[in-house]
Amino acid sequence: MEIIYNWFQQLNEATGINLPVFYNTFDRERFFSGLLVTIELSIVSLIASVVIGVVGAWLQGSKLVWTRRIVQVYIQFFRNTPPLVQMYFFFFGLSALLPTVENEYGFQEPILGAFAWACISLSFFAGAFNVEIFRSGIEAVPETTREAAESLGYSRLGAYIHVILPLAFRVCLPALNNNLVNLVKTTTLAYAIAVPELLYVSGQIWSDYANVPEMMTLLLLIYVGLVGIVVMGMNRWERAMRLPGYGT
Repeated sequence: MEIIYNWFQQLNEATGINLPVFYNTFDRERFFSGLLVTIELSIVSLIASVVIGVVGAWLQGSKLVWTRRIVQVYIQFFRNTPPLVQMYFFFFGLSALLPTVENEYGFQEPILGAFAWACISLSFFAGAFNVEIFRSGIEAVPETTREAAESLGYSRLGAYIHVILPLAFRVCLPALNNNLVNLVKTTTLAYAIAVPELLYVSGQIWSDYANVPEMMTLLLLIYVGLVGIVVMGMNRWERAMRLPGYGT
């Protein structure tokens, strides 16, 4: 690794292409720390948004009118407002209504930090789209399949979990894949509330070195890699779950 670090330092001296994240220990540590935060934020948001989508799609089929209306209000609110505004709403609006705790320095701070609010905001944003995605998959399951599950003694929830959802999941995987890829890219909005993710720390580095073109190029390549990993993983999952007559 030392050879690589030296090569980037020599590259800077010879051509002016400055990538201190490879040869400067401090910049390298904060850059890869930001990368780790981005990965953690993506994983938490991906999992939480899928859970929200599954639960929301089930609640849409509730016999209670108000339950269905609440889900619809949630979907319309988060689908029809900008995700950055939603993040500000959670961080600056709801956060102010929650109790504070005393930190180690004796100052009062919000009970939830910026990272937690970013996870919550992004999860609810992507979850609203996932509800509709899962709903479309559920509607694609034949009514006879539901009736067969009920005739075997399944409750409504049991039929949903063991019969309907597995079939619906296969149908909606391509659309879910697209939404989850968009979610990974949307994590950059956490920059706006000072979450030390990849874009935030990159901004600090190019402010110190005035090397915006180099850092932006590196940032672009890393996000291409992250999104590529998600796409490959989802495609493998889609092929593994394929059933004749369901999905593509």
